[in-house]
Amino acid sequence: MEKKGVLIPMALAMLAAGFYLMALTSKERALNSQYETARILIARNDIPERTVLREDMVEKTEIPRKFMQQDCFEIKTDSDIKLIVNLVTRNRIPKGNQVTQSSLISLSPESGLSVKIPPGYRGAMLPIEPEMKALIKPGDRVDVLVTFDALMNDGRKEKVTATILQNVLVIAVGTNLGQGMNAKQFKAVTDKEDKTAAFSEKATASLALNPNEAQYLALALKQGEPTVIMRGLGDAEMHPMEMASFRKLFR
Repeated sequence: MEKKGVLIPMALAMLAAGFYLMALTSKERALNSQYETARILIARNDIPERTVLREDMVEKTEIPRKFMQQDCFEIKTDSDIKLIVNLVTRNRIPKGNQVTQSSLISLSPESGLSVKIPPGYRGAMLPIEPEMKALIKPGDRVDVLVTFDALMNDGRKEKVTATILQNVLVIAVGTNLGQGMNAKQFKAVTDKEDKTAAFSEKATASLALNPNEAQYLALALKQGEPTVIMRGLGDAEMHPMEMASFRKLFR
């Protein structure tokens, strides 16, 4: 009986110790998960509104998970940083702030054409033949030719063609700004544009021009018929060009 009286308190004590250990372990787990760290993206410097993001604009940092914003960009592998490339800021992101998904939009008509125009340049739209719309892509380089009636020395008018712009950057074709789209998104956008194009004889290409080039394109649109000529990938050479006419061709 005496042994039994001793064993019961010992069993109760061990049981109590077990419960205490379980509670302690649970508390420790909760604390550990609370202070577990994660790698996220923050702004390296102030990023203005409507800025197209590049990798060098952000940096990775580790913070406790409890301080992560709900829709921040968590970096699990080094390549995950590429997820933000070509996204556009909805509003200003101050230096050191977390980069969140809700603060960004895709490169699309919603973000506007101005986000694609290089510094010091202007965005100009040029009508192109609908057949060319599927062949020209944002990032391509083109030459612009204009055909017009030139007044000859003898007073006659003659059709001539001149190359007025060379090595011009295409920044958009229709509403395609070069944003990444999956096949389903691309088909939806294309179908929508095709329906719109049914009411128009022309499609449009948006070009990045310096202010002087923009003036010549405006003049060409009023005085003649501009034509876009594609360049091969990597071809950036500029050449002096003589105006073409049938008189010279058959001379």
